[in-house]
Formats: sequence, C-alpha cells, structure tokens
Amino acid sequence: MASSIEFVEFVMGQLDGIGSLRMRKMFGEYCVYVNEKPIVLICGDRVYLKIVPELEELMGDAERGFPYEGASERYVLDIDDRELSREAVGILESATPVPKPKKRK
Repeated sequence: MASSIEFVEFVMGQLDGIGSLRMRKMFGEYCVYVNEKPIVLICGDRVYLKIVPELEELMGDAERGFPYEGASERYVLDIDDRELSREAVGILESATPVPKPKKRK
C-alpha cells in the first residue's frame, strides 16, 4: 500500500524546523532528506529510521519492521510524538554522512 501524500505532508510538518527538508518519491513511497541526507523512509503510511548505535538509547524499545521486501530492519518511528520524532531524526541526521555525488556517465 503506497503512502498518502497527506501522511507525507503530516510527517514533513512534524519535522519542520530541524533542518532543510525535502521529500523524494521513490517506487511509490517516499524518502525525506534532512540537510541533503536521506534520513526518513515513509512506506505504507509508516515512518522508518535506520538502526544505528547512536539511536539505541532513545529507540531501543521501539517497534521494528521492514519498510519493503528485501529491506533491512529499521525502527518504526511514532511520528505522532513530535518531540521524540524531532530528537530521533536530529540524532540520525548528525550520525549520517552526506552522500557522495554520483558520477555522470
């Protein structure tokens, strides 16, 4: 089930102000970039964050799931909890390097 644009806009609103935000539609789902870093996956109207050691203390007891078939397991973020969402996304953004630009052919 593809995510609704209304849900994606809600997620963007919850994260507003934590950095430069943009979304990109990918395979019927969405990726949210924070400061040009791919941080949040939105799949099936659920929000997923990569499992990294820096998030263990904050998200260790959070639900986990797979955003799509073949994906690695990720934390499922309770996006309704704005404070938790902003803190978790901020930690993950700090721990994530800016992707290297792709070489043009």
